[in-house]
Amino acid sequence: MKSTVRTFAVTCITGLTLLQSSCDDANADAKEEIKVEKEAPAQPKKPVIKTDEEWKKILTPEQYEILRKHGTERPWGKVYEEFKKQGAGTYYCAGCDAELFTSKEKFDARCGWPAFFDSSKHENVKTLRDTSFGTVRIEVRCNVCDGHLGHVFSGEGFDTPTDQRYCINAKVLKFVPFAEAGKKDPKKEDK
Repeated sequence: MKSTVRTFAVTCITGLTLLQSSCDDANADAKEEIKVEKEAPAQPKKPVIKTDEEWKKILTPEQYEILRKHGTERPWGKVYEEFKKQGAGTYYCAGCDAELFTSKEKFDARCGWPAFFDSSKHENVKTLRDTSFGTVRIEVRCNVCDGHLGHVFSGEGFDTPTDQRYCINAKVLKFVPFAEAGKKDPKKEDK
């Protein structure tokens, strides 16, 4: 029993250390925000493929680390706090503008990262088996630009229609409020 507890503790500490080191600048969160757009971006019609140099020109260093190098932002940061306060709207990939999620699928999982129970455009999101760090997880990627978004977890007991938690890095999302884009809140339309 003691070795199981010790193994669990070492795994947790190692995971937290890796999370902290996955972003180049621990203070970057203080100056980073989820980009809020005034109108919905044009949707890509084909896969978006760029060189590393092209990605570095259009992404912030933190976005590049997450989307292109499979990094993870620190939990409970400023961008997560902004995410929790955002109202009705749509979330797009910061790399290619593909629609990924809406506020209709958003829920508060109290995990330190944005959570959604499903994607809004299934064709724009893909999942892959991830065996990094000695664990087996399901990675979530943008299907248009192949950017790393986060991971999806199932069976955690959340009271959502899918019992899934798409745990997504806030820094790789662009947010467009429904009101700004001329759309109505689908949650209000359902009632």
